[in-house]
Amino acid sequence: MNSNPGTFGKKIGMTQFFRADGSVARCSVVDANAVVVGKRTMERDGYSALVLGYGDAKEKHLSKAVVTSFKKVGAPLKKKVRELRCPPEFAAKFEIGAKLPLKEVFEEGQFVDVQGTTRGRGFSGVVRRWSFAGFVQTHGTHEYRRHGGSIGTNMTPGRTLPNLKMPGQYGNETVSVLNLKIARIMNEEGILLIEGGIPGARHGFVIVRGAVKKKNGGKKA
Repeated sequence: MNSNPGTFGKKIGMTQFFRADGSVARCSVVDANAVVVGKRTMERDGYSALVLGYGDAKEKHLSKAVVTSFKKVGAPLKKKVRELRCPPEFAAKFEIGAKLPLKEVFEEGQFVDVQGTTRGRGFSGVVRRWSFAGFVQTHGTHEYRRHGGSIGTNMTPGRTLPNLKMPGQYGNETVSVLNLKIARIMNEEGILLIEGGIPGARHGFVIVRGAVKKKNGGKKA
């Protein structure tokens, strides 16, 4: 489990900027104006975590139980809430109701993992879903151009084996992209610029955390 410090926000889109050496950085833009709306402690819950909220919400749009949970700790009402595990000493630095400052979570050049929900593509065939080549286009081919081909044998085992690549639901699943680099941190605006593409469509919600497969959460030594 990734317990490196991170934040929760919304993917705005993509952009680019020129570095000092003249090279171009192609980046995904994440609005990470998350607010601490709760905490989990070792003494009370058995683990340490920060509960982050994003997007202001009206009381009439939330259930009474959710509104009560916000008011009980004195946190502002938020549309989206995510719980991110983190070390106890990191969670102790932030108060409930305060904005999570990006400069205290990340540093420029740090490697991060980004988790989001991919765009849903509905029920798709094997050519789109699995990049099958399809059948030949000549010699009188009829109605088999985008078929998947053989899916089993006649006598042994006499059935279709599980886990074959076949048509089905494609997209709309949780995906993590590992070891992306933070190109720029705009602390006052609450904006992160992350090199490369991240999962999901524009305005989709993403979780950004220090890289789990790098030392020190991807931070420079």
